[in-house]
Parts: sequence; C-alpha cells; structure tokens
Amino acid sequence: MTGNTVDRAMPQLPAPRRVGQATAIEQSRAVAEVHAAILVAQQNPRDTDAALAEMRRSCERLALAEKAFYDFPRDDKIVTGPTIYLARELARIWGNIQHGIHELSRDDDHGQSEMQAFAWDVEKNTRVSSTFIVPHKRDTRRGAKPITDMRGVYENNTNNGARRVREAIFATLPPWFSEEAQAICRATLEAGDGRVLPARVTEAIAAFDALGVTADRIERKLGIPRGEWTPRDVSRLEITYRSIRNGELSADEVFPAPRVTASDVIGEQAPPQGEAS
Repeated sequence: MTGNTVDRAMPQLPAPRRVGQATAIEQSRAVAEVHAAILVAQQNPRDTDAALAEMRRSCERLALAEKAFYDFPRDDKIVTGPTIYLARELARIWGNIQHGIHELSRDDDHGQSEMQAFAWDVEKNTRVSSTFIVPHKRDTRRGAKPITDMRGVYENNTNNGARRVREAIFATLPPWFSEEAQAICRATLEAGDGRVLPARVTEAIAAFDALGVTADRIERKLGIPRGEWTPRDVSRLEITYRSIRNGELSADEVFPAPRVTASDVIGEQAPPQGEAS
C-alpha cells in the first residue's frame, strides 16, 4: 500500500519508447561518471592552505601574470578584467572543479548556435551554468558581418563560450581566493622581469610605434609625459598592447588620434605683403 502511494505521488517522467543500445550505454556512462566524480572529490577534499600557497607561487610568475588580464571596449570606456587563462589556472589549483562549454544546437538557416557554459565544484556540489544564443556574426567597424565558414562559426562559438566559462569559474571560486590572485598578478606585472623602468618604457614605446601609435598619443592618454611613467603605467600599457594584438581592442579606440582642424591643414593665413605684421 505504501508503495502504491509513493507511485501516485511521484509519477515517473515520460521516457522514449525505444532507446538504442549506444544511447543506453552513454546514459549509463554519464550517470556513473557524475557519481564517480562526486565520490572521488569527497574522498579527496581540497587542501585550502596548499591551494593558497600554490596560487601565490603561480601568480608570482610573469608568464601567467602577462596573460591574466584583458582590456575591452564598452560604452566608450575601456574595461579591464581577469582572463579565461587565469580562471582556468585558479580552477586547476583550487581543485575538484569541472568546467567547459557544450554546443546544444546549431541552426545554420537562422545563423545561430545555442550554447551552454558551466563550472561545477564537485566537492561542494555547487554548479553554475548559463545557456545562451551565439549569433553567427562578427562585429566590425562597418557593423556586424555574417560568418558562413565552419571554422569561423566554431571559433566564434568557442570565444563566446570562453567568456561565459570564465564568469562561471569565478562565480564558483571563493571571492577572496580570486581577488588575492589578481592582486598578486598585478604586482608581478608592475615588477616586470627585473629590468630597469627606463628600459621597459623604451620597449613599450617601440611596441606601440609598430602598431602605428606614437609616444605623443600614449602621453595624451595617460596624461603624463613618458619620463614620469610608473611601473603601474607600464604594466597597464602592456595589458593594452596584448589586447590590441589579440584583436580585443583597436589602437584608435584606446589612443584616439588628435583631431585635425581646418587651421591645421591650411595654416594661419599670412598677412598681405606690405601690410604691417
């Protein structure tokens, strides 16, 4: 009688009438994988002190710090934040975290893909996920441009998914852990590779000059002459330079060229000959 009551209170969910052998095996494998992940994580809990020490050592390395931040334009402003590289490294160090992206569907007729990004702390059984639509388009200076080739669609989906994975990982990690990691990475960038500051300034100017950005434009952006740049100024320029090289920013967005007026073009009109100047 008890069993009948339970059956009526909790009816079984509808299931397909026929399930292929491969599908049944995959379903069983997925259930077993989830169960095993939780079991292993609970049997091998993370060592918070060890994770903290490893995070500090890793963030003190210039190779990671150089990839830890990005610059991105938003509403006529330049936004700086932590990259997916830093998020993945912190997830690895913190341990017992699974993360990734799934392409749920692709509609080539309507030019869009449905994606899902997630981060899952299997030890605490805390999962953050988001489902979103990615249009098969790429922003350009002349507006959105459709993407039609398969590789372009794949890369566009991956890039959009990586940003959501980054946010999911940081939502799963303790805030104090990720905030300290970012602070250490910034200090590492400011310290640089041990070279004196004038040498770093000279290299930064040369690197931007190769992108068509003169030292005068950089000085106008920072509001101070190059002789007064600090290690923090140089480290911020290095982040901006990598963002421009990666295509996340354009040089003109960060360092607007000076406006040219009519007087600059024709010059001041010279007084007629014989007229007192």
